[in-house]
Amino acid sequence: MKSKILTVDDSKTIRLIVAKAFKQFDVDIFEAANGIEGLAVAAREKPDIIILDITMPVMDGAECIAKLKSSSNLKAIPVIMLTAESGRENVLKIAKMGIKDYLVKPFKEELLVERVGRIIELKAKGEDSKKLKRYDDVLNILVVDDKPAIIDQIKSALADTNWVVHGRTQTGEAVDYCSQNLPDVIIVSLTLPDAAGFVLFQMFRASAKTKITPIFGMSVKTANDEQARAVSLGFTGIVTKPLDPEELKMKICRSLNLDTSYKYFQHRQGILTLILPQVLTPVIVNEINLHLRPKVADAVDSGLIKMVVDMSQTRVADVNLVRLGISAIQLCSELGLKHRLVGTVSVQEECSNYEETNEWQFVETFDEAVLALNGSYV
Repeated sequence: MKSKILTVDDSKTIRLIVAKAFKQFDVDIFEAANGIEGLAVAAREKPDIIILDITMPVMDGAECIAKLKSSSNLKAIPVIMLTAESGRENVLKIAKMGIKDYLVKPFKEELLVERVGRIIELKAKGEDSKKLKRYDDVLNILVVDDKPAIIDQIKSALADTNWVVHGRTQTGEAVDYCSQNLPDVIIVSLTLPDAAGFVLFQMFRASAKTKITPIFGMSVKTANDEQARAVSLGFTGIVTKPLDPEELKMKICRSLNLDTSYKYFQHRQGILTLILPQVLTPVIVNEINLHLRPKVADAVDSGLIKMVVDMSQTRVADVNLVRLGISAIQLCSELGLKHRLVGTVSVQEECSNYEETNEWQFVETFDEAVLALNGSYV
């Protein structure tokens, strides 16, 4: 359900500024030109927060908030007061009204969003759909590191994806970037001078725009104290140097819940097919295992009764391949799927060196697997 924001101000310009500030968030904006209208809209819509001007005709902000606080149905609604005065006496007067926060006019849109984001949850438009993103979608990765060479290394590590790396060497530049854009993932160096990486993390988490954006801390593997501090503060995870491209991709995928299953699982001729890549690293094995049971279960649920594990592209049959093959075959047996394995002669010979593969049923091509599963292969 969308959050509701009510802005009560006699200035149409201010109401437009408020509406523009929250344009990128999944919220409903309601407006009123004075306190009486504001009370009526509040009673009808029950907003999650009210942005209330203190100086208005008909009924000013002070009287309006008094009415709100005297209503059993409206008194719990948090209020941010807008005022043209910043003097101590005026601030104390406003504070006594029982408001949550205040802003002095003129104010920046970013500051308004930040203050509101401290009180209610703000979700960027389309935020829920992020869970449906695929590995091959375009992503924006913000990297903050004072060493340009590290930024270049990350660009190189992700060069085979559709992900765009935006490098910034100064924290101020990173803040400016996020004020205009919403990155999918942020990677911050933990070795920035004066602990700036940790300060930047707290700034991003305090901002409504980036408070749920995955933020990784980056350091050398041996920097245990920095990593422990980052974990305790709530960083999404740690990226260690020297960079492991596959591990970096995996961490980003997991943080965004990206769908990578299409790279390995296909439906071919009514058969669920698991296609293994040329090089099967532990990271890729873990990635496939995350999808294995759900994909096989979905296939069974949709009426499929056959599965092929296609190893024809895989160059080396090592322990990673054997363990994955065991998992797939055991799952097929558990769920009652007929299965065959496809592999080159060399892969079949290498697999035969492992006792666990003695009963594996190999063929050399997918077409042969289809024939075997249909009972017509000799």
